[in-house]
Amino acid sequence: MSSLMRKPLFLLILFLLAACRGKQAESFMTSDKALRYFSELENICNTDNGQLWGKNLYGPLMFIDRSTRLIIANSPDEEGILKLSGGIYTGIYPRDMLISNTPQYFGGVLFAIAPLPPEENDYNIKTVAVHSLFHRFQELKGIRSAGYNTNNMDEKQARLWIKLEWKALRKAIISEGQERKIALRDALIFRGANRELYSNDANDENHFENYEGLSTFTYTLLCSAGCDEFRAHLFEALDRIYAMQSYARSYGFIHGALYATLLHEKGFDFKMISTPNYDLGMAAKDIYGIELPEFCRDVAGSIALNYDIAEINREEEERLEGILEGLNKQVSIFTEKPVVYFQLESPYFDFEPENVHSLDTLGTLYNSIRVSDSWGKLTVEKEGCLISNNFKNLRISAKGFNKVRNRITGDGWSLILNDDWEIIVVGPNYFVRKLMP
Repeated sequence: MSSLMRKPLFLLILFLLAACRGKQAESFMTSDKALRYFSELENICNTDNGQLWGKNLYGPLMFIDRSTRLIIANSPDEEGILKLSGGIYTGIYPRDMLISNTPQYFGGVLFAIAPLPPEENDYNIKTVAVHSLFHRFQELKGIRSAGYNTNNMDEKQARLWIKLEWKALRKAIISEGQERKIALRDALIFRGANRELYSNDANDENHFENYEGLSTFTYTLLCSAGCDEFRAHLFEALDRIYAMQSYARSYGFIHGALYATLLHEKGFDFKMISTPNYDLGMAAKDIYGIELPEFCRDVAGSIALNYDIAEINREEEERLEGILEGLNKQVSIFTEKPVVYFQLESPYFDFEPENVHSLDTLGTLYNSIRVSDSWGKLTVEKEGCLISNNFKNLRISAKGFNKVRNRITGDGWSLILNDDWEIIVVGPNYFVRKLMP
């Protein structure tokens, strides 16, 4: 083949490769669909119009496709980063920013961040959006997610009490009159027994129940057509979390929602909640006029017989067997093999609650997680990472370790390291540390 013939062929190959590189997977969220969702979400918020929280929740909102990081927003930013196209505002979410439902300032505007689900589901898309809008409302009120630790909820006794409490709360919600009051009293006795055992954790539990539980209650209520549909969605969420192997990062999502449901049906004014650790259980006690014993644990054991404690014990025994069987191999990754160590200073975590497993004194195993801290951004998609119980240390497997400038990868994870940090080798392991002056 002559050089004149090879040159056009070479240019054609370059063109095709460039086209392939530039092509991105298309999101199901087209402009037309986005406009419809934004309109329906505005109508949902306008229907409530601040009756629940004293303020209409609708505001700056962006959907983000996790795979492409495409932004589809309902309003512009102040710096002109987002571009108007087909009635919506679009852009690309920066690689160094985590995608979660925590509100973020983008271009000078506080946006609610709604990560899109992998597949289109009308109810899921709307509830994720209202969930995010509610967190934006909380942020504006000064109520934030950081700062609570509920690892105690993975201890066996705590799980027993909380399952009993959930059974009693479910009974209270589907009952009326005196029967509801008795079931709620039982739930509060189980709650009291739990808190007598873990008295130092009450504020953290309240914070979790307020931040995520009230969000679950709000988006379930606003996105449901009537009481029956609301209760069906609420109990679906309860059943899903009840079946999880870990409650440390999940229980608050439903716990606060159950108490909020009972408060709402009694005409409670949610606008009076102004602190992040408001006690929803005590609010329910007061509004329903319930009296509790001086020491709840004195009577909780006998009441537990009415809520199938034998079945709960059997469930917990099976859980422990399953955890031990499934996690032994994973634990060896972090205790016997080369690992990468991180010190946590002011971390932000984004994860799915069902992918969390407590390993007792070793810490908590997250099967997949995204972590942002002063050293950079870490994304773990498989193999997991282990975080200490005091949230001071994190470790991941060093298998497949590869470093190209500030981008480091391993089997199942990737790290973008900030410029003033480095990774050093100490024996078979790696340590992330700040550059020495």
